[in-house]
Amino acid sequence: MRIVLATGNAGKLAELTRMLAGCGVGGVEVVSQGELGLGSPVETGATFVENALLKARHCAERSGLPAVADDSGLGVPALGGEPGVYSARYAGPEADDAANNRKLLAELAARGGGDRRATFHCVMVYLRHAADPAPLIAHGSWHGQIVEAPRGTQGFGYDPLFEDPELGRTGAELEAPDKDARSHRGQALRALVDGIAAEIRG
Repeated sequence: MRIVLATGNAGKLAELTRMLAGCGVGGVEVVSQGELGLGSPVETGATFVENALLKARHCAERSGLPAVADDSGLGVPALGGEPGVYSARYAGPEADDAANNRKLLAELAARGGGDRRATFHCVMVYLRHAADPAPLIAHGSWHGQIVEAPRGTQGFGYDPLFEDPELGRTGAELEAPDKDARSHRGQALRALVDGIAAEIRG
């Protein structure tokens, strides 16, 4: 069985591939959309669920294979939920992680910086085929706060700014196994894999 992983983000690809490899489901080969030359669709959804389904359907239609996709982002209450679905392009369509982080800190500073609560959200979907009317959908959330300056060199995205209050460390200060155990993406992927595994095992 082959499954397309619908992402062009190298950090996500490494993270999801690592976790899928340890899911305990044998006989499943995961290929990226890049390996199949599928490209990425325009993310026009207003929610993480809509965007994840768009990406999975795009890959399933063009490959003829089942597809897994995720959409994730950071929500900051003090910013009205921003950056939300625009997390990857918060500072502009060509922005990199550093630019997005700088904008996030600037926006919080402009509002006084008193409320620094934040939540990472991840929605993961599994489409058995492009016209699947009942896709598997899983959601994970990771609650924390935004620190005043980046810390750590692991991870990607907003990880250097997002601190887990129970651990007192940012996502970028956590080793991969520790991050997988707590992160929004780890939660969503474990739930999705459980559903896929149950189907494969019958």
